[in-house]
Amino acid sequence: MSQQAEIGVIGGSGFYSLLNVEQAEEVRLETPFGEPSDAYVIGQIAGRKVAFLARHGRGHKISPSELNFRANIYGMKMLGVERILSLSAVGSMKEEHAPLDFVIPDQFFDRTRGRISTFFTGGVVAHISFADPVCPQLAQVAHEAARNSGINSKLGGTYLCMEGPAFSTRAESNVYRSWGMDVIGMTNLQEAKLAREAEICYTTVAMVTDYDCWHEAHDAVTVEQIITTLKQNTENARKLVPEVIRTLPKERNCKCGSALKHAILTDRAAIPAEAQRRLGLLIGKYTGE
Repeated sequence: MSQQAEIGVIGGSGFYSLLNVEQAEEVRLETPFGEPSDAYVIGQIAGRKVAFLARHGRGHKISPSELNFRANIYGMKMLGVERILSLSAVGSMKEEHAPLDFVIPDQFFDRTRGRISTFFTGGVVAHISFADPVCPQLAQVAHEAARNSGINSKLGGTYLCMEGPAFSTRAESNVYRSWGMDVIGMTNLQEAKLAREAEICYTTVAMVTDYDCWHEAHDAVTVEQIITTLKQNTENARKLVPEVIRTLPKERNCKCGSALKHAILTDRAAIPAEAQRRLGLLIGKYTGE
């Protein structure tokens, strides 16, 4: 498949579409891992080819535990995407990260249970390096773009990925704070792992909607206030995305594009034909298929 997009954007809670996409068209894909959350919207922003996906589907129909993360990221790879900017609503675990702030985390901590977060099953074993789970180049561009858009952005920090869909108990929230977590969400860790396996640059823009239940003022926050913050974050995200796309260098100067170079442990001759077919888009350049 020829490259239909170079930059992918994944929108989270409240962020179901991009504005001002030129030559926009919808593309529905069937991947070896099933159907993605929704159709991809393909078009151009600032002269760059972009693919947008609503993580939970338009209308917010898919819960975090039900997301087909593999299909979502593999679909981006099928379209030719080399970088993914992922936007996600999060709770704050620190006083310094206030509602309406954007945090660009550089670490993840996994508190999910039983989610599939690898493409490499059924006859192929690969161990990617994940010590530094986000693309430093893309994270820096996102941070600067947020600042240029008038958004209070903070570069660095740890995103704790919980299972959901219920939010934390107060006891859990306080434990996570004692661990030094910065923000809490339900979706981005699996995306980051799969993007690395697909050799796609990935960074999260964590949009703070509220303080988690640890905060003394938590009980005074109304649903209406959270929805208002969510809407404002979405408007800020729509300012951020074109700025990121406009300022993102054409060339990648990171290691994301060769993440599988030394990661595949399976003898090439032992890879089953079905696995080669299923994963050829990811491993073909290393297996000669």
